[in-house]
Amino acid sequence: MAKDGKPGRISQMRQAYKITKQADPKIGWILLGTFLFSFLVGLALFYVLIPPDWRILDVITALMVGVLGTLIVFGRRATRSQLKQMEGKPGAAAAVLSMLKRGWKTDTAIAFNRQQDVVHRLVGPPGIVLIGEGNPNRLKNLLASERAKHQRVAAEAPIREIVIGYDEGQVPLPKLTRTVTKMKREVQPAQMTELLARLKAMDATRSNIPLPKGPVPTSMKGLRGNLRGR
Repeated sequence: MAKDGKPGRISQMRQAYKITKQADPKIGWILLGTFLFSFLVGLALFYVLIPPDWRILDVITALMVGVLGTLIVFGRRATRSQLKQMEGKPGAAAAVLSMLKRGWKTDTAIAFNRQQDVVHRLVGPPGIVLIGEGNPNRLKNLLASERAKHQRVAAEAPIREIVIGYDEGQVPLPKLTRTVTKMKREVQPAQMTELLARLKAMDATRSNIPLPKGPVPTSMKGLRGNLRGR
C-alpha cells in the first residue's frame, strides 16, 4: 500500500488483471506467450545488431522488449474485457465516451424515460452526436425529440444519431469511440465554443428531473489509471 493510502502500482496491476481474467480466462497464457515471443524476437534482432562483446546488453534489451509487448497486449485486452462487462448496463456508453481525448464534450443522460432508455450527447469536430442506449423502439421518440430541440440552436452544426447495439444500423459499444472519431470533421474550434454556449443555454431551460436509478459501470478512466499505475 502506498504512503498516501492509495494502492501501489503492483497492487493496481494485480487488481486490473483479476478484473480482466473474469471476462478473458486465457489472459495469463496469452500474456506469457506474448512475453516469450517478444523476448525471442528482440533477442534475435539485437544479436545481429549489437557487437559480440555486448551480449549481456542483448538479453537486457530483449527483456525490456518482452515486458513492453506484454503491457501493450494486456492494456488492449483489459480494455476489451471491461467493455464486455459493461455492455447492457445503464450509462455504459457514457463511460466509454470518457476515453475520448481533448476536443470532445460529453453530456450524459440529457434525456431518458422510466424504462432507463437514455440519450447522451457528444459534441466535437463532427458536430452534435446523440447517442441512445436502451430499447431501439422506445429510443426513436427520445432521439426524435432531442433532435428537434437541438436543431433550433445548432445553427449549421450537423446532428447525428447513434443507437448502441448489434442490429443493423446500430453501433456496438466496443466500436463507439472508433465510430465517432472517424466521422467527418465539420466544426472548427471557434464554432465549437459558440455551439457549446448555445447548448448550455438550452440545457438551462430543461426541467430539473433526477437521473434514472440503476447500476452505473466503472469509468474507463479508472481502468486506464490502474493500467498506468496511477
